[in-house]
Amino acid sequence: MSTILCYRGRTVTTGDLETIRALLKAHPAASRRAFSQRLCEHWDWRQPNGTLRDMVCRSLLLVLHRAEHICLPEVRHRPPNNAIIRRRPPPVAVDRSPLEQDLRALRPVELLAVRRTPLEGLFDHLIAEAHYLGPMQGVGEQLKYLAFSQGRPLACLGFTSAPRHLAPRDRFIGWSPAVRRAHVHEIAYQSRFLILPWVRVPHLASHLLGRVARRIGADWQTLYGHPVHYLETFVDPERYAGTCYRAANWQELGLTTGRGKDDLSHRPNRSRKQVLGYPLHADFRRRLGALA
Repeated sequence: MSTILCYRGRTVTTGDLETIRALLKAHPAASRRAFSQRLCEHWDWRQPNGTLRDMVCRSLLLVLHRAEHICLPEVRHRPPNNAIIRRRPPPVAVDRSPLEQDLRALRPVELLAVRRTPLEGLFDHLIAEAHYLGPMQGVGEQLKYLAFSQGRPLACLGFTSAPRHLAPRDRFIGWSPAVRRAHVHEIAYQSRFLILPWVRVPHLASHLLGRVARRIGADWQTLYGHPVHYLETFVDPERYAGTCYRAANWQELGLTTGRGKDDLSHRPNRSRKQVLGYPLHADFRRRLGALA
């Protein structure tokens, strides 16, 4: 059987196309969503936590449909495009008076995991209001942390599933493509880090990075049923120096290609970011499958 395409780690062959066409013929009344779920079950295509890879499968089916390999049923419902129309979190009353203190004077600083708690709305509001990238997208595994001092919010830290392909990271860990596919879910990507604009506390950022590194593996295990063994982030050198990461012993791994995760043009279309990483264990390579 010949290969038609490779999509997000799955190779689609002519035999797979025959399977898809047969299922489409057997279930002509199924919606695109229902058919995607049925195909995932047929292939047993699942995320590491056991849930179906429904969204990825829908995207794959659309690629095959547009290439005229298959013919999907008509779209029955078009949800609003959240990339264009993104609902802003409701406003929350927050003390915005300037806070300029030594870190010792603020202690104890409380760091709370707020994903799926009543405080998640406060996190979402602060990120939407003050972070230049805007709200975190609500797809995939995520952890959100809020830092407080005496009940007053100081900072937000948000983590998501890691990018599937990241050449500097993959080289540093020593991954083969097959091992990367098996273990990439055990890396957390810090997509948001915000010290609130009215907070001026030297060394707070590196302090929080150290705090979150000590607990995120257990928090991820509790929420998603598996740990993470490595943290990574991007720093835009046109905006930031990344000083707090270096102070917290994060390592520089190289630069992104500037193409984005779903690029098909193989040409840079955005600024290149500095890739930084932080291992959570001395034997992180073994835990991530790089060393047998």
